[in-house]
Amino acid sequence: MIAKKFFVFLLILAGLGNISVAQKSPLRVLIVDGQNNHEQWPKITAMMKYDLEQTKKFTVDIQRTRYTWQGDKWAAQYPVKGGPETQPLKEPKMDSAFHPKFANYDVVICNFGWNAAPWSAAAQQDFEKFMKNGGGLVVIHAANNSFPKWPAYNQMIGLGGWGDRTEKDGPYVYYDQNNKLIRDTQPGKAGSHGAQAEFVITVRDSKHPITKGMPEKWLHSKDELYDRLRGPAENMQILATAFSPKTNNGTDRNEPMLLTVQYGKGRIFHMALGHADYSVECVGFITCLQRGTQWAATGKVDIPIPKDFPTEDKVSQRKFDQ
Repeated sequence: MIAKKFFVFLLILAGLGNISVAQKSPLRVLIVDGQNNHEQWPKITAMMKYDLEQTKKFTVDIQRTRYTWQGDKWAAQYPVKGGPETQPLKEPKMDSAFHPKFANYDVVICNFGWNAAPWSAAAQQDFEKFMKNGGGLVVIHAANNSFPKWPAYNQMIGLGGWGDRTEKDGPYVYYDQNNKLIRDTQPGKAGSHGAQAEFVITVRDSKHPITKGMPEKWLHSKDELYDRLRGPAENMQILATAFSPKTNNGTDRNEPMLLTVQYGKGRIFHMALGHADYSVECVGFITCLQRGTQWAATGKVDIPIPKDFPTEDKVSQRKFDQ
């Protein structure tokens, strides 16, 4: 009897070991791109893939639309290995064949931008199903400009800019100078920014898994500071903001830079940062990307805050030379 119980105990241990191994398996990430007014988008996709895979916690695939818009030089320099041949166009055009198998992944990173052509109805429906069933989404910078006429996408990103977004799409959301959270329904267009500059990120929720352990304030590399974002803003939580000064054509408001949204069972991490390669080289951006992607996929984060994380008065960058 004792021998039998010991054998059962060994089987339980073996099972627990298998569970542990399964949890440590790399998360499956899909980056989608192809049409973006920010011309460096192919390089930024390559940079994000590199920074994620460096953690050994992710495997990253890229799926690019057959028709590409802007960034021709960069697309030639950073092609998708094994992907279909792409055709650069002078104007965005829908790629009806673009239909990733979203269900094969834990999380999707959207690196589309302003004026990107819409996805097919079938691709949209499959993506909505993927998210409602518990998929993850990470929205990077100009991806909050994309697909203004896709209601579910607007719900997923929470806040968006440009693309004829106005009060019809939802309120402006920001913190005022008294640090009060405002939902502003006044009429007006969505999306603007001043000249690129370094700016301080202020963490608003230090208990969230993505931002836990970060300094309350840290200096982000030169970037576009998006302001006047508006949208459905449902099931949304703002994790961090940046002050947009009127002296730089801003709003004199604390504008959302990092936020999360719940869509069905799905989790979304929305990061308004990431205009150019020098913006994405910021250790703050890299850390938010890694931790935000892990959270969107699993709801948890165990990627540490690195020692070279920026401080309130000092930018920190990792040069990308791949």
